[in-house]
Amino acid sequence: VAREVCKSTIAEDAHSQGEVVACLEKGLVKEAEETDPRIQVSDQCKKAILRVAELSSDDFHLDRHLYFACRDDRERFCENTQAGEGRVYKCLFNHKFEESMSEKCRDALTTRQKLIAQDYKVSYSLAKSCKSDLKKYRCNVENLPRSREARLSYLLMCLESAVHRGKWNSRLAGTLSPSPFSKLCFKGEFPHHGAFLLVLTIRIAEHKGSAGLQTLIQETDPGADYRIDRALNEACESVIQTACKHIRSGDPMILSCLMEHLYTEKMVEDCEHRLLELQYFISRDWKLDTVLYRKCQGDASRLCHTHGWNETSELMPAGAVFSCLYRHAYRTEEQGRRLSRECRAEVQRILHQRAMDVKLDPTLQDKCMIDLGKWCSEKTETGQELECLQDHLDDLVSDCRDVVGNLTELESEDIQIEALLMRACEPIIQTFCHEVADNQIDSGDLMECLIQNKHQKEMNEKCAIGVTHFQLVQMKDFRFSYKFKMACKEDVLKLCPNIKKKVDVVICLSTTVRNDTLQDAKEHRVSLKCRKQLRVEELEMTEDIRLEPELYEACKSDIKNYCQNVPYGNAQIIECLKEIKKQLSTRCHQKVFKLQETEMMDPELDYTLMRVCKQMIKRFCPEADSKNMLQCLKQNKNSEVMDPKCKQMITKRQITQNTDYRLNPVLRKACKADIPKFCQNILNRAKDDTELEGQVISCLKLKYADQRLSPDCEDQIRVIIQESALDYRLDPQLQMHCSDEISSLCAEEAAAQEQTGQVEECLKVNLLKIKTEMCKKEVLNMLKESKADIFVDPVLHTACALDIKHHCAAIPPGRGRQMSCLMEALEDKRVRLQPECKKRLNDRIEMWSYAAKVAPAEGFSDLAMQVMTSPSKNYILSVITVGICVLFLIGLMCGRITKRVTRELKDR
Repeated sequence: VAREVCKSTIAEDAHSQGEVVACLEKGLVKEAEETDPRIQVSDQCKKAILRVAELSSDDFHLDRHLYFACRDDRERFCENTQAGEGRVYKCLFNHKFEESMSEKCRDALTTRQKLIAQDYKVSYSLAKSCKSDLKKYRCNVENLPRSREARLSYLLMCLESAVHRGKWNSRLAGTLSPSPFSKLCFKGEFPHHGAFLLVLTIRIAEHKGSAGLQTLIQETDPGADYRIDRALNEACESVIQTACKHIRSGDPMILSCLMEHLYTEKMVEDCEHRLLELQYFISRDWKLDTVLYRKCQGDASRLCHTHGWNETSELMPAGAVFSCLYRHAYRTEEQGRRLSRECRAEVQRILHQRAMDVKLDPTLQDKCMIDLGKWCSEKTETGQELECLQDHLDDLVSDCRDVVGNLTELESEDIQIEALLMRACEPIIQTFCHEVADNQIDSGDLMECLIQNKHQKEMNEKCAIGVTHFQLVQMKDFRFSYKFKMACKEDVLKLCPNIKKKVDVVICLSTTVRNDTLQDAKEHRVSLKCRKQLRVEELEMTEDIRLEPELYEACKSDIKNYCQNVPYGNAQIIECLKEIKKQLSTRCHQKVFKLQETEMMDPELDYTLMRVCKQMIKRFCPEADSKNMLQCLKQNKNSEVMDPKCKQMITKRQITQNTDYRLNPVLRKACKADIPKFCQNILNRAKDDTELEGQVISCLKLKYADQRLSPDCEDQIRVIIQESALDYRLDPQLQMHCSDEISSLCAEEAAAQEQTGQVEECLKVNLLKIKTEMCKKEVLNMLKESKADIFVDPVLHTACALDIKHHCAAIPPGRGRQMSCLMEALEDKRVRLQPECKKRLNDRIEMWSYAAKVAPAEGFSDLAMQVMTSPSKNYILSVITVGICVLFLIGLMCGRITKRVTRELKDR
């Protein structure tokens, strides 16, 4: 070997043993580094070379080549270092990268360090410190593998395994932490003290490959001490001094602290890059996270079938162990096989940190590489890549979709995995959700709290956007809503199999609940806990039109055309569509109508009404059933303490209800028999999912005036007539046919903030000026309705309230009885009515007289009503009575004559 490798050296000086030995050492190192070495060094020769190096490990004077190469450097850097026990070597190693270090000495030191990598005994201090421990933990030479590259790495990993098991004594830990090989590698093999990533890249490229990568990372063990990576240490020094100063220098928790402050104001850009470089590799081998390994090695062995710290398994690669651990971390007690509390907390901590960047999730990056390039190439900001994958969930390839779906499912249970969202929402959490945030087990409570408080004044834009995004992602799969999944999992499997999308599952379950309720089923098919959570989901979906995909898709173009500048939150888009319903496209119009029908049946689903009237509901309707909420608010609408905004919202909902009887469930139930009986022709002309513009209600009003409705229906129509008599907007037919007349004749009254029936009174007074036949007909109908009950004529009722109390108190309201009482009082000269009442009554008599001329009675009941409310009622009734009596007498006389003629015929 000497003749082959060191031919030139021997030729120069055959007796210079120091130079020949140095040349042989370099040849040995070169042979170890080459993949296909040109010269093979025999085991016997190699052993001899390493033995010579071992003999010179105590005193550097014995290594003649190194001694002469570093003689000046020793005087410069290690003047006060005594020779012996490898102290001079150690001092020179520590100053190897000083600028004043000579290249000749640096090369000699590098060769020495590479020899140490092949045989640990070449390092005196390492051999001496580790002798007893190597024997104790069975890391002795007899157990070494045959591969010559693994000699030092095997010993170190064997000892490191003892460290990670918590068995290595503190003396040895002090000697070899950071890992000795790390010191050798970073101080000796590479001429730059740069990034850890660069070291790994060079090692892989030169000779190690993927297997070498794993070996090298385990050898350097970067998770044990961040200071191993000088570039990271220097880049992050300022962050450590400010954000992590409470942690002891060299503690493994420093890396965790740095990760906690990733993407925060305290983090600097250079540190961020270096930290991500390091975490990229640590995330691909769970054993490199010292704290995780220490706390979870038992769980990993029990649940994930892992082996020793320095052993690998094809069945459970190192990169897959953490995935296995976090799957078990979120198991319930019923599911069994859970992690220990200490391991679970550590797994959750790491998961929270790594979720900030897809590159730190090896499985996600591996399975989704193509989709990231296809869908998310422009999403480069922090956290955007995962959000992008969630947005395109249905478009992803199967493997990627499964990985993203599983991660999203975990987020629904523990939203703190969304670290960036948690930082953005920290003020809201501290103010409104601190109780649930303090719980060790989240179970979806924190996200539910954030959703409920999404529109608080304290909510910032970033948090609101993040919460809304998560709500939208949840709609893609019911499993993404943890509380809903846990409450309804069995019900979904039983009643809604093969349905995946959350909105479809909610519709399926809510339809089942509704059908069971309508059919008075003895036992609900949907469990009680599911029904409760289903209610929560239904209420949350009403807040944003995007949470109702069918409605959103149907109305996308209409939103763009009419509601482009309206924010999505607080159901504002939905409210915008309701207000311009007549202008909407057919499909959108139908969907909005269906939505309104659902909301009227269950007002609690009307997000805007519940939000605006929240305090009024607490005041007036604290015990009201959710389905009777609007009815309760309507009854208290005119209270003096009613909030004006709530009152305005109630009026809006009343206007909506009066456009179609189907939007008034109470009326629909009360008039179930009357509607087909009296208004069938209107129903026959109507189209499905289109409003009837108040036609059915107008039909029922006319029958109310004729006193032909059933008692329950009559009560409901009376209420509607009373309400619309105060506010013309509640009468769709009147508003539609008389819009021009209202604008020209009653503009001042219509502009009033508070509607008290003045517009209706104006139209009645100006009846003769109305030219439009349809409008005139509507006003005449109003007059006809007012004959039936004074309560439906608010102006007249207000004027005559005192007289009714004095003269008609004993007469029950309804069916025109009190109106007849007032008419009799008006004719009775002994009774003195209030001047205002007397004036209003005389005005009404004139109007009714005109109405009778313009619109003659359509039937006997109509005629009877006109007679009863006529000012000449007594005269007419007297004439009718006399006429009847005359007819009766004539009948009697005719009867007697007929009888007499018959008898005479019989006698014959």
